[in-house]
Amino acid sequence: MSDRPALAEPLRFSTSAGRWVLLTSILGSGLAGIDATVVNVALPAIGRDLDADFAVLQWTVTAYTLTLASFILLGGALGDRYGRRRVFVVGVVWFAVSSLLCGLAPDSATLIAARALQGVGAALLMPGSLSMIQASFAAEDRARAIGAWSGLGGVATAIGPFIGGWLVETASWRWVFLINVPLAVIVVLLAQRHVPETRDPEATGRVDLPGAVLGALALGGITFALMEAPSRGATLLVVAAGVAGVAAAVGFVVVESRQRNPMLPLAIFRSRQFSAANAVTFVIYGAFSVALFLLVVQLQVVSGFSPIAAGTALLPITVVMLLLSARSGALAARIGPKLPMSIGPLVCASGLLLMLRIGPDASYGADVLPAVLVLGLGFSILVAPLTATALAAADDRHAGLASGVNNAVARAAGLLAVAVIPIAAGLTGDVYTEPAAFEAGFRTSLLISVVLLVAGSALAAVTISNDVLQAEPAEPEPVPTARLRHCAVDGPPLATAPHDECSHSLSR
Repeated sequence: MSDRPALAEPLRFSTSAGRWVLLTSILGSGLAGIDATVVNVALPAIGRDLDADFAVLQWTVTAYTLTLASFILLGGALGDRYGRRRVFVVGVVWFAVSSLLCGLAPDSATLIAARALQGVGAALLMPGSLSMIQASFAAEDRARAIGAWSGLGGVATAIGPFIGGWLVETASWRWVFLINVPLAVIVVLLAQRHVPETRDPEATGRVDLPGAVLGALALGGITFALMEAPSRGATLLVVAAGVAGVAAAVGFVVVESRQRNPMLPLAIFRSRQFSAANAVTFVIYGAFSVALFLLVVQLQVVSGFSPIAAGTALLPITVVMLLLSARSGALAARIGPKLPMSIGPLVCASGLLLMLRIGPDASYGADVLPAVLVLGLGFSILVAPLTATALAAADDRHAGLASGVNNAVARAAGLLAVAVIPIAAGLTGDVYTEPAAFEAGFRTSLLISVVLLVAGSALAAVTISNDVLQAEPAEPEPVPTARLRHCAVDGPPLATAPHDECSHSLSR
């Protein structure tokens, strides 16, 4: 794979060269973002075709999230070191090959393994999709380019479930994955032709592979133990996986505290506001992930919606966010993030309570639409201030790292919540083939998610400071420069944008 010459001068938004880079970044991130949501629509069809139980459907989602959450920090570090365009292209190719494997999977075990490989590809391409913009555009055009990336990427993610539902209904669930292959070819061609290569000249030293491997083992072992314990019991395999996961988590902390160039410099958590923002992120995104994961299945299994109707049911959330998120970010910049971050989860909780009305005779206009509109309003109030707080709580030099950590925390929360809450609600075995049983588990899962959202609201009210968006953050102790050279996402969403442009992708 040959490199183009390094960037001679910063790109401008108004030029064709700048727009080609922006288009390539949007298509690349959209490829992974769409896949993170579209698969939910296909789950009932996958279960029927492969004769799989609900645990397999959970693993179809969590296998992807597991490897994505584990390696997304490493993906940004590799891009800084070896070239952002190069690693981005490798990620797109990897994603395409694993998508092909998903589409051709003869059984559930192959599908789950291919989904895990897909997550690795996404972890390589997603940081690069934004860091290419951050590194290529002139400083004065960066905010505009990132805003376009965020908005159009959100639109791409929103239409994904509709496309997925149409493919499932008119062709096969396999085309949800197979369609990624020609799209990936287009992205690779555009990247090779139009995206200049950039890298961090100060990124030296050894890449933190031990940290990445230990992080993946920790999440994988703990997730396996939590998901399999209810059905297998305290077998040797389940206990060993849980113990290994905890041991790997301890090892991860030890390794990251001693590495010269750690994937996750632990010193960044010395900022109380950064730690608080990520704690709120973990609680709230866990609740979101479960609700959105189960709703699309509920609409098909219990309410009798077609895959297309179920896939488009969440579209109003994205529309509301596109309309209101910027205003929410501006408001948070004026009054501080504490109030929006405290009220937003409660509005979201109200939306989930409205979803309790979605049953066998549910209609979209009377039962589904009000719930998703309220949920979208809660998202709009909450997400932009939450993102801005997580970024502002870290020093400007560490903005890329802060964005990567916040992204990884959100994905890890979704991974663990999807693994645990449905099982706690009784969604096991072939429950998705029994509408009454699935509805009962869905309702219980929603109530658990409501409790999490209320807890997230209380946590934000107690821990978040209103001055975090106005004052320069100060770290108790400086982080050694050597530990900051491998940022997860070189240019996180809104790292260079004013707070009124805050926006966040639901694909997280």
